Amino acid sequence: MPVKWPSVEDITTRAPLPAGYRYQYLDRQQVPTLITALKAWYPGIAVGNASCHLRESFYADRVCLDGELERDFLVVLFKQADELVGVFSVERDADSEVLYGRIGAISPKHRGSRLSRNILLLEEALGREMGMGMVYGLATLKYPQMQASFERLGWQLIGITPGFDREVVEPGVVKRVYEAVYAKVLVPEELLRPRAQDLTPGVKALFDLLFPGQCRE
Repeated sequence: MPVKWPSVEDITTRAPLPAGYRYQYLDRQQVPTLITALKAWYPGIAVGNASCHLRESFYADRVCLDGELERDFLVVLFKQADELVGVFSVERDADSEVLYGRIGAISPKHRGSRLSRNILLLEEALGREMGMGMVYGLATLKYPQMQASFERLGWQLIGITPGFDREVVEPGVVKRVYEAVYAKVLVPEELLRPRAQDLTPGVKALFDLLFPGQCRE
C-alpha cells in the first residue's frame, strides 16, 4: 500500500514559507475557487498537460481531497490568511518512488514574495519526507526565471523535451513546445553508474556532458 502524503505540519517544518503565508491541502469546497484562480493566473493552462487542472472531475477522480491522502495526486494551496495566493500540484509514482511536479502558479499580486522558490523546496520536502528516490519537473523555455530557480536550488538540467507539451503561444495559436527537464536525486548513493561499453557513442557523449566522470570504464 502506498505511503500516505505527509501532513501540512511536516511540510511546513521542512519547507517553511515566508512570514504571513501558510500551506493548506486542497479540499472539495475550494476546487471551484482554485479553477477560477488558475484561469486568471495561468492562461496557457487551457491546453496541454496541465489543462486537467481546469476540470472538476480531475479533482474528484484523482486528487487527494479532504484528508484522504492515499491517491497519487496532491494539490497544495498557498494561503495568506484566507486568501488563495498560489498552488502546487504533484504526482507520485509509487512503484518507482519518484515525484513529478505538475504545476506551480503564484498570484500576480504575490510574485516577488519568494513563493515560487517554495514550489521547488516543497517538492523536495515531500520527496524526502516519503523516502522518494528522485523529484523532477519541467520548465518552459519561454520564461528563464523558472529555469534559474531550478538551478539556484541545485536541481540538474537533464535534457530538453521536443514537443512533450502544447502551449498557447499567441491568441488563438497553439504549438508544441520545447521544455527543460530538471531533476534532483534524493538518494545518490543508490545510483548505479553505467558502463561505457554498454552505451552507444551518442548516448556516451550525452551522458558525459550531463554527468561528467560518472561513467564506469
